Amino acid sequence: MDKTIAAISTPAGRGGISVIRISGENAVSVADAVFSGGKRLCDAETHTVHYGFVRSGGETIDEALATVMRAPRSFTREDVVEISVHGGAVTAQRTLGACIMAGAVPAEPGEFTKRAFLNGRIDLSQAEAVIDVINAESDLSRRNAVSQLTGALSGEIERIRRRLVKLAASMQVLIDYPDEDLADVTDEDILAVLCDALSGVRALLSTADGGAVIKNGIRAAIAGKPNVGKSSLLNALARYDRAIVTDVAGTTRDTIEERVDLDGVPLVLIDTAGIRETDDKIEKIGVERSRRSVDDADMALVVIDASRSLDGDDEEILNATAGMKRIILLNKNDLAPGADTGLVRRSADGCAVIEISALTGAGMDALKKEISAMYGLGALESGKGGIITNARHKAALVKAEAALKSGIDALRSGMPADIASIDIGEAVDALGEITGETVSESVVNEIFSSFCVGK
Repeated sequence: MDKTIAAISTPAGRGGISVIRISGENAVSVADAVFSGGKRLCDAETHTVHYGFVRSGGETIDEALATVMRAPRSFTREDVVEISVHGGAVTAQRTLGACIMAGAVPAEPGEFTKRAFLNGRIDLSQAEAVIDVINAESDLSRRNAVSQLTGALSGEIERIRRRLVKLAASMQVLIDYPDEDLADVTDEDILAVLCDALSGVRALLSTADGGAVIKNGIRAAIAGKPNVGKSSLLNALARYDRAIVTDVAGTTRDTIEERVDLDGVPLVLIDTAGIRETDDKIEKIGVERSRRSVDDADMALVVIDASRSLDGDDEEILNATAGMKRIILLNKNDLAPGADTGLVRRSADGCAVIEISALTGAGMDALKKEISAMYGLGALESGKGGIITNARHKAALVKAEAALKSGIDALRSGMPADIASIDIGEAVDALGEITGETVSESVVNEIFSSFCVGK
């Protein structure tokens, strides 16, 4: 990390300002070479802002502000200067080019955050939370990412890991110095620590499904035969005319996606073409796409026209979605009933059946509450502490769980404690993968390669 790096840290395009970030041992001298103000930035105090101009080759590029942050009180724990110029691609690129001519090198994706991790300002799970904050698509997702960024998850991981490390050290001393008069660590002591650790790991793992919902949202396919009101349902939930609605069967020929907010979680609604047997070549392609969308979705909203009798197409859709999370919606309850709703409820296999009218909006609140209850969004909203939203973290916890269970089983079966110490070491390493103590360099590089340049 002996190189001084620079990058544009604001999004491309026009805006109020663009920020060029410089970090490294020579950050201030690089900034001094391109920035002219009232005094040299090398003489400036840390955490001060200075007015001046960006100049390169005798040309004034723009009026600017330069913010000086000296190590270790900066994001990277290195000297950092951020130059704010007027927004626009040309000005920002010219300023960055001037910094590179003055001795900086272009930053790699995520390199500023990687330096913060390598310099010990944040651990690896906190570094990953940075990108989650940037990519958050709901307020709940943002709050969870900020909680992880401030150490809620790593604090729980470290609490478990610290006790295991202490236990492993005590056991190793007894193994290395059996003749010394040392305090004994009994099998019961070891079991107590391992069982507590296993409980903590499983508590974190129990949040993984909900965490995936927080991070990725819920993909809900709206399925049904033609003209049952699928597009009307999409429009009712989106609260605007997103999809074309007519009384002509087969209006929707392709899938349409729309995001709506559900208790702070993105609900991705997928309006599909009506599923039925057809000889129309274009409609047939749409029906196949509909079937794939239903298969790939997290859940299905199965729409039945309650004003008409059920037919073979309805039964096919009910059968096709029987093995997945679903809610059956009896639409058009503003019209005279025609369907055998009792038959629908008996074939629902315990899933919710809700009467709605996509035209009038009746039943929409009940539908939202049912989806919220199905995914436990209320508990996620009020939950405290660490929530697992990252697949890498979940995989590491699964490894730790297996190692702890193996150690417990070994002790309970009467095997020597030093056998369990191998499992303890594996659990410690697995937990260390989350915070970065035991992760490989290739994994670190892979994580930061997904970041944007300038972060």
